[in-house]
Amino acid sequence: MASTSPSPPPKILLAKPSAIATAGPVLGNFGRQTPAADDEPLPHPRSRLPALNLLPDSWDFHFERFLPFLTENTDFTVVGVIGPPGVGKSTIMNELYGFDGTSPGMLPPFNVQSEENRVTARHCTVGIEPRISSERLILLDTQPVFSPSILAEMMRPDGSPTIPVLNGGENLSAELAHEVMCIQLGVLLASICHVVLVISDGTHDDSMWHLMSTVDLMKHGIPDPSSLTSTSSVSGTERDNKDKSFEENYIATPVFVHTKLQDENCTPQYYSQLREALTRYFGSSSFTKKKSGSVPKEQTFSDTSNSKDSSMLLNLHLIPSRTKNESPRAQYESHLSVLWKLRDKVLSMNCPSFARPVSERDWLKNSAKIWELVKSSGVITEYSRMLQGSGMFRSR
Repeated sequence: MASTSPSPPPKILLAKPSAIATAGPVLGNFGRQTPAADDEPLPHPRSRLPALNLLPDSWDFHFERFLPFLTENTDFTVVGVIGPPGVGKSTIMNELYGFDGTSPGMLPPFNVQSEENRVTARHCTVGIEPRISSERLILLDTQPVFSPSILAEMMRPDGSPTIPVLNGGENLSAELAHEVMCIQLGVLLASICHVVLVISDGTHDDSMWHLMSTVDLMKHGIPDPSSLTSTSSVSGTERDNKDKSFEENYIATPVFVHTKLQDENCTPQYYSQLREALTRYFGSSSFTKKKSGSVPKEQTFSDTSNSKDSSMLLNLHLIPSRTKNESPRAQYESHLSVLWKLRDKVLSMNCPSFARPVSERDWLKNSAKIWELVKSSGVITEYSRMLQGSGMFRSR
């Protein structure tokens, strides 16, 4: 009786460009393995993922393992995502990547929340997980904000945090440190991305609106990656630089996405009302300034409002709840069709560019320096002190 060979382990999609000479084994188009010169087999994909994390448990920026997958190309787009647990961040990022879930033996680029994670109320993404698509789309999936499981992992028995979130050595409680981590993550994404997807659960949760409003205030003085040379170091002189690019205070274009909607919230009328409310909420923020040309003319749902200035309207997408057979819901759009449209819109958005041209590799190196600026930000430090003194968080 002939012995059957064991089935190969599933492959995971990391990047979809052609093989990069300096990257060693790379997963090419549609996850096909592109072997290195010595044709060494790839390790099991799940064992490699933690090493690619840009922000591991230490809350320090590590880019060395992801750097070989980037090139000197300057024509690329960075898309980040931020949102609470279980709202579909990784699912949306997999769609932006172009992952085909029907392909046998393929794991998605980003791990999605399993049923076990849902039952145990645990998160499946730690820090920032990067991937790059064939369109030179750098995707940054992030750990959830306002996550009870993250707070539980970082809290010592005495209530102190295991992670030093501020470089100034501030004595924060774990709850306050967790709040600061959410703000820091948002500020980093707003500084190094072209587009940030802000994901909310349903239409009545405004916590992400409030977080992004805080990010807009806390980002003061943080430059974009092109404003730092690849050889410059983070110093007091750099932080006090009065260069024009610093004064312009670059900020990524947000796309507000509300997921898990029911039929009654998927009407064009409801979309128009929510979009106007969103625009009024951020009316005086940096997100609605100098954004001419960044808002697509067509939206997921028809806009029936009589807005005074369409250039001031923020990007909004409503995603209905997913059904088992993925059939269209009532007379409106299905979960999958809206995801496809969201991908098309992100790929076609005309977003503000960085102050200067920068290569993919220098973008990554400079993002690490920007992270140090975020962790040592005097504005964020003062804000954390104000929160500590407000009585909202326990004292240490």
